[in-house]
Amino acid sequence: MPEKRKQEIQRIKELESINLAREDIRDLVIETKKEVEKDNDSLAQQINNELNNMGIKSVDIVGAIGAGKTALLERIVEKLSKKYRILVICGDITTRVDADRIEKHNAKTIQINTGRECALNAYHIYQVIKNQDLNKYDLIFVENVGNLICPSEFKLGTDKRITVVSITEGEWVIEKHPMLFKMSDVAVINKIDLIERLGTNIEKMKKDAKKFNSNIKVITTSAKTDTNIDQLIEVLEL
Repeated sequence: MPEKRKQEIQRIKELESINLAREDIRDLVIETKKEVEKDNDSLAQQINNELNNMGIKSVDIVGAIGAGKTALLERIVEKLSKKYRILVICGDITTRVDADRIEKHNAKTIQINTGRECALNAYHIYQVIKNQDLNKYDLIFVENVGNLICPSEFKLGTDKRITVVSITEGEWVIEKHPMLFKMSDVAVINKIDLIERLGTNIEKMKKDAKKFNSNIKVITTSAKTDTNIDQLIEVLEL
């Protein structure tokens, strides 16, 4: 990425932190944001084309902190590692805790620490795949930074996107955060092993996901008990 573009991206981050409050820079913020999103979408398409040309399947997993993304990935990778050569790209503000957990289940993991950035973008993913021998992999998972807002702004170039929520977040979580469900292929409602204790209205959560995206497939899971993980793998056509 050219140095000028990097500076523009940094500028938009700084400007958006004041939430478009200053009228004198509002147009600049909006126009720069549009350009950044346009560049990101173009790079995401390039990534997807390259992976598809090499026969590599790819899935992006998003969800809030504590929804159970990593636990689900541990289960999925454990089940699929004999069938696929798997690369998992993990996004977090800092540490490689999640990457280390997943790596124990026979997958290659790469950690991206985003620092102040609240989501991965296509540039992050491009930097990884251009420095990897993609001939070593059949399947790539991307675990995004724990967040139900920021990841909606950036496509990553994967074939499918999963949005994970848990019943511990409450039955209103999907209604409060509709954008990711509008742009996802699968909605996972996790931690259903706690339903008797919490009494969360799972049917409302399912209906909300379908309300925002009639084509989305909704799966209820428990990473802890392995409930419906095989069904999730089947839905992902893996």
